[in-house]
Amino acid sequence: MKVIGFESETGPRLGIIEGDEVIDLHAINAHLPTDLGAALAATHGDLGYLADTARGAPAAARRPLQGLKFGLPVARPGKILCLGLNYLEHVKEGSQRDNIPKFPTIFMRGLTSMVPHEQPIIRPKVSEQLDYEAEMMLIVGKRAKHLTLANATSCIAGYSCANEGSVREFQRKTTQWDMGKNFDRTGGFGPWMVTADELPDAGKGLKIQSRLNGQVMQSDNTDNMMFPVAEMLVYVTQGMTLEPGDVIFTGTPSGVGHARKPNPIWMKQGDVCEVEIEGIGVLRNPIQDEA
Repeated sequence: MKVIGFESETGPRLGIIEGDEVIDLHAINAHLPTDLGAALAATHGDLGYLADTARGAPAAARRPLQGLKFGLPVARPGKILCLGLNYLEHVKEGSQRDNIPKFPTIFMRGLTSMVPHEQPIIRPKVSEQLDYEAEMMLIVGKRAKHLTLANATSCIAGYSCANEGSVREFQRKTTQWDMGKNFDRTGGFGPWMVTADELPDAGKGLKIQSRLNGQVMQSDNTDNMMFPVAEMLVYVTQGMTLEPGDVIFTGTPSGVGHARKPNPIWMKQGDVCEVEIEGIGVLRNPIQDEA
């Protein structure tokens, strides 16, 4: 099932994609949550009630997917966790090439750094070094702490695409990456969430790719993660309680712009960046200079 957040004339809504249409769940039941995180929290991660609501939806509750104004798949995630340095070839192309991490590199992003599908990613005034990073996004479905390898993936509601736009100049100014990873509207997330039951366990074996103006920049497979999804969740939940609607960037493959030789490639005004993940879809964002 594909669950989508979108903007309506009266505010944010949730929908279910069926072919080239979106079933507007709030046109059927106005009392449903308008945020996926709240919808997950209401039933401990079971979205069967959304599927039941959508079943046999009348024509009045259907909207064309084309022309829809997309929202973030999770409108207000409680936490946005990020996993860095998770593909070996990406580690080798960066400053940590001689210091291969033994444990997952965890940092966080703020909601103001994120934009939905088709909305512009903003290149800031203060730096031209806006880089692309194709990533698989994990959406947490239910509360989880002290997970084990045997039950780790039970907390996953689904997956989406992400472009973890990074302002490299500011990322490199200090040993902590948060500044370079949190400029306003620099990260893409969408276009929807595909429920975990429609994909391989732990999101394994999926082709992941980024394209800049149609040119393939990154191409890899989620099988090549150094810290696979289950192992990462076990590590994180030793200390953090995951909650419904939390989202996790799972790391980017090699081929990022800053590593291009002899000249790095930065996203700029007029560019279009796409992230495609097998079985999930294509996240597309135009690039725009900060006003």
